[in-house]
Amino acid sequence: MSSTMRKKTQVSFVIRDEEERRHKNGVSSLQLDPLQGRLYSAGRDGIIRVWQTGAGVQDRYIQSMEHHTDWVNDIVLCCGGKNLISASSDTTVKVWNAHKGFCMSTLRTHKDYVRTLAYAKDKEQVASAGLDRAIFLWDVNTLTALTASNNTVTTSSLVGNKESIYSLAMNPPGTILVSGSTEKVLRVWDPRNCSRLMKLKGHADNVKALVVSRDGSQCVSGSSDGTIKLWSLSQQRCVSTIRVHSEAVWALLATENFTHIISGGRDKLVIITELRNPDNFMIVCEETAPILKLCFTADQQGVWVSTSESDIRSWKLPPLNSLNSETYNQNSYNTNNVYQTAPVYNIPGGPAIKQYVVLNDKRHILTKDTVSNVAVYDVLKASRVEELGEVDFDEEVKKRFKMVFVPNWFNVDLKTGMLTIHLGQDETDCLSAWVSAKEAGLTTENDQKVNFGALLLQALLEHWNHPNRVNESGQKVIGNNYFSVPLHTPLIFSEVGGRTLYRLQVGDAGGETEGNLLSETVPSWVVDVAIEMVAPSLNKLPFYLLSHASCQSKQDRQKKDRLVANDFIQCRKVAEHVVEKILGAGDMAAPGGNKSNGDTAIAQDEKVQLLCMDQVLDPNMDLRTVRHFIWKSNVEFTLHYRVMKQ
Repeated sequence: MSSTMRKKTQVSFVIRDEEERRHKNGVSSLQLDPLQGRLYSAGRDGIIRVWQTGAGVQDRYIQSMEHHTDWVNDIVLCCGGKNLISASSDTTVKVWNAHKGFCMSTLRTHKDYVRTLAYAKDKEQVASAGLDRAIFLWDVNTLTALTASNNTVTTSSLVGNKESIYSLAMNPPGTILVSGSTEKVLRVWDPRNCSRLMKLKGHADNVKALVVSRDGSQCVSGSSDGTIKLWSLSQQRCVSTIRVHSEAVWALLATENFTHIISGGRDKLVIITELRNPDNFMIVCEETAPILKLCFTADQQGVWVSTSESDIRSWKLPPLNSLNSETYNQNSYNTNNVYQTAPVYNIPGGPAIKQYVVLNDKRHILTKDTVSNVAVYDVLKASRVEELGEVDFDEEVKKRFKMVFVPNWFNVDLKTGMLTIHLGQDETDCLSAWVSAKEAGLTTENDQKVNFGALLLQALLEHWNHPNRVNESGQKVIGNNYFSVPLHTPLIFSEVGGRTLYRLQVGDAGGETEGNLLSETVPSWVVDVAIEMVAPSLNKLPFYLLSHASCQSKQDRQKKDRLVANDFIQCRKVAEHVVEKILGAGDMAAPGGNKSNGDTAIAQDEKVQLLCMDQVLDPNMDLRTVRHFIWKSNVEFTLHYRVMKQ
């Protein structure tokens, strides 16, 4: 695609630890490989993780699978556990080598968030669906033959959904597919010929979970309306409505012979119910947060449960013959009747950042996470620089306030529970922050100005072997002279407000394949500043300068000099200008084009004071800070000067 055709490209990166061993922000999906004893979990932090499930294991973490750039909403293990398919809010479906943990190919057929997958095990067929209302059917054996460079694949699609799809289910032989959506209906299809079979109405809200019986004759649905419904597909009707939850139902599991349903959702309860006699139910456990997904343990005697708080726990299920309507019925529905009060196993989640403030220096970010820990991050160095513990967040923000104004040059996104930094959408945004290198603590030399956006782009792309990486004297220039960023930092190029074009780790940019992909992806303005070291243009700030009322003559009142200066020029420079050009020699023209009002040079024992809104300005303050904090107006920015006798 030519750069003229493509939408604007945004550069983003994630500030994170080298190895993120714990989920943050919720676990959306679970898959168990009973042969290997491995549990796969998909996170809203964009990472799929693999865990050991055996007894007596101290550290269950095996590895992370990383390639997605947004929430991973669903995963499916296929080919007997050899491969894994994932669906993400980054609009892609990815195919993974499950054992080795690497991404084999990326499917970009969807146009919006991909929310859900379904798997027909006997047929090795996967269906995907999401907010673009389309359902695509994929042949898994075709998918696993794809490579990163050769991954164009034709697929069947099921059309006719009128709203966003949040749930899918197929039976193992692949003869029935059911979709649930915000349309509040179930649509039933025959995936063999992509024909529509029926539409089932009855729910009052989004259908968030579905399971289909092996023979395709029955289906169970869970909805945000708080009900579970059993449907006879052969009779095309709802057989029963099960009301065991007090809030939205988001997760369902059916026993092998479709006699019992296990459910979970917003009310934090896992409940097992006999389908033929829904009065026979039992609360299996009460979780600490809303339940997002359930999957059976290897022996089918328990369930793994994931929540919005990122913990994954295993709970024992009651014997099915112990569900007795006399003991556990609607009248005694309370959480005292809980079968399990402690989990068999617990895989703890990690804290997610939930609050942030970008400090005035537009470089440091103060954050607070879900366990109330406060930390400081340095955007330039893409790392956490201070752990403050459980301190008062608002107080810390106040304490770190400095009266300095630097333009916004990045945005922050907390969607994954980590800091994702989106650099300005074009060069005028990203390259607007010029600062004093000395004040930024980057050098001890005076009057050296640096551009935050340019320095960061140089650091993010310093490992890219671009042929144009030379300075004016023909020497190879790598990165900037001040700092580098961690090699593990994920660097993401995406269309503004759209799909991801390319994701890689900073340290991998030196590879040949990566280099070629970067050449296709990186916008020319980024190459200019990061590779060819072209200095970004300076921001100019117009202002008016006139003598203060306290020392104005009639002649002064007529005179209003309009000046233009770099926005980071300090007030002392403007005062020097007043001394040299306005109060200096009579034959000197002032910058505004008028004759100066002094006919003798300013005396040594006098000095010039600058004022704004009658407030005396600190000589070290720059013009943009004065305009932002003191002038606070869109009308013509005006400064006054007055001569002070010593």
